[in-house]
Amino acid sequence: MTVWSIDARSGERRRGFPTTGAEEVELACRRADALLPRLEEAGPQGRAALLEAMADALDHRVDALVAAADAETALGVGRLTGEVARTSGQLRLFAEVLREGAFLDVRLDAADSVRPDLRRMNIPVGVVGVFSASNFPFAFSVGGGDTASALAAGCPVIVKAHSLHPETSELTLAALREGARTAGLPAEVVQLVHGREAGTALVTHPLVRAVGFTGSIPAGRLLYDLAKSRPEPIPFYGELGSLNPLIVTPGAAARRTEEIAAGLVASVTLGAGQFCVKPGLVLAPRGDALVEAMARHFAELGPQVLLGDGIRESFEAGAGEREALPGLRVAASGRTGGDREVTARLLTGHVSALAASELLLEECFGPMTVVLAYDDEEELLHALAATPGNLTATLHSEPEEEKLAARLMAVMRARAGRLVFDAYPTGVAVGWAQQHGGPYPATTEPSTTSVGTAAIFRFLRPVVYQNCPTHLLPEALRDDNPWRLPRRVNGELTLP
Repeated sequence: MTVWSIDARSGERRRGFPTTGAEEVELACRRADALLPRLEEAGPQGRAALLEAMADALDHRVDALVAAADAETALGVGRLTGEVARTSGQLRLFAEVLREGAFLDVRLDAADSVRPDLRRMNIPVGVVGVFSASNFPFAFSVGGGDTASALAAGCPVIVKAHSLHPETSELTLAALREGARTAGLPAEVVQLVHGREAGTALVTHPLVRAVGFTGSIPAGRLLYDLAKSRPEPIPFYGELGSLNPLIVTPGAAARRTEEIAAGLVASVTLGAGQFCVKPGLVLAPRGDALVEAMARHFAELGPQVLLGDGIRESFEAGAGEREALPGLRVAASGRTGGDREVTARLLTGHVSALAASELLLEECFGPMTVVLAYDDEEELLHALAATPGNLTATLHSEPEEEKLAARLMAVMRARAGRLVFDAYPTGVAVGWAQQHGGPYPATTEPSTTSVGTAAIFRFLRPVVYQNCPTHLLPEALRDDNPWRLPRRVNGELTLP
């Protein structure tokens, strides 16, 4: 069978890639498992050099990468050029994590009259499977955050390429492998498979010890269940779907109507609404001013191309279902276009519509949002509490509404992993303090993140060496601290 690279704008076939068979997945897993010692021997410094060499290789090939990705996704040269930079930046950030050393979480307790000598550190979990995302062909795909954090942890990676950008995936793999060779490590520290069956085989293979996934709820839940039903279940770090509610208080609606309307519409339609943190539900006080202001911006929007036929068909079906719900109306639409383009939609109604249909509590992937009006604080709080787990929750309020904001924030914190104030959730900064995860169905493991330096902990596990002879200890646990790591010794944090 063949996976075809499809031009997102024309629908024409560009190039075919053979799907990966079960025997090839088996070989890939065995090859990856055999490379675990090489990554461990490289140590933090060697793996940092690996990640930096991979970043350099991506940057050197940016033009070819962007050309392929733009053809396959229609996301635009400017957006994709920035995404390559974000991807190489993630790799370099994890190089910093490795050189800083705290990710190993080294703890030493000296033996005394009541306890043995205990030395604890994090080690790699093993081979990691990564599923590429449709909407980020670089930052959440072959060379993206899951791959960067897994390699940083010392885990070889096998990536399941997304069917919407197979050529981009192959070109990215070639860049990463060039980087690996430059760093003196085997190119196969990252491998690539194509096809749905290969993805299933990857999740169920006994040598795969953890999986990172970004995609839809149905696909993610299917793979999650496979990962957990294995004879030896493994962690499945899935980012599935998020509504990302945005709340506008009466004070904010009165004072910043135009500002909020413009910012909100830009956030909803960024990347044709194909961001996992797009605000898909807006809770605003009763009154037409905000909706009318948003409607003016929506009416100016041109038609947009989505990532692929399946995504476009799902968006049209989902938008149509919501438009048909009792109590909802289309407040505005963007300009119409060709058969392969979609029209942005703004729907509005009253928060009572949430009780009438659970559909409004589900993500609709594409350029659409729903603004629901509330009459009082209790109605607002009740509506917000009804939302499922989210990646983000956003609040626009005024200083004199401190008590209301505090009540809302308590609910927001229970329902989301990142709380945004007087801004918009689209745009996930990559840094040391970022959290990109939330209660289910936003993610399957809400205590972890897929963006930021803490992502590395998904692919590590702690091990304690008790009364271990010095000559058998890993270098990170030796008394002379040859790697110059920050460590906690008898409860006291010591810096190199």
